Amino acid sequence: MEAAQLPLKPALEAVLMVVDEPATPEHLAKVLQRRPREVSDALRELADEYTTQGRGFELRLVAGGWRFYTRGDYADAVERFVLDGQQARLTQAALETLAVVAYRQPVSRSRVSAVRGVNCDGVMRTLLQRGLLEEAGTEPETGAILYRTTHYFLERMGLRGLDELPELAPFLPEAEAVEGETQEGMPSFDVDDPSPDSQTEH
Repeated sequence: MEAAQLPLKPALEAVLMVVDEPATPEHLAKVLQRRPREVSDALRELADEYTTQGRGFELRLVAGGWRFYTRGDYADAVERFVLDGQQARLTQAALETLAVVAYRQPVSRSRVSAVRGVNCDGVMRTLLQRGLLEEAGTEPETGAILYRTTHYFLERMGLRGLDELPELAPFLPEAEAVEGETQEGMPSFDVDDPSPDSQTEH
């Protein structure tokens, strides 16, 4: 089904679930093949609906774009979840994503997803919350946010610096080789004693 034939509000929700930064009505209209005014009206209606329904999230217009945010009333619950996650084991997906960033940094989410062959947005958010990754500016060509590992990552890995990472050349293709391709099976390494049975993208 073409984008123009999709129900507008559910389509907007689906797209906004994966944005890295606030999306403008004009960009959303282009992607969904709709008129910008039609998209702006639908976004405001959605925001009002979430507030009326008392949802735990809200749709906000920030810096000219729209994005989902946790509603302030539930900030304590989110904080407890994040802090509790500091003690949880990393999943296999998180370990693989962390490995890609460690060897490719600074790197954008889209490049990490291209290497792994799956959408890594949720995993990246988890690693940021854990303090293992941090933002490292933006990519000049695209404006995409770049990410790198943190000092906490080095501490957990027992490394003095990134130059102590083991050689991975035989396993990791050059960036040009993975553009537009699906790549799975990235080597992973242990942080927080991961459970080998967990494959969930968190």
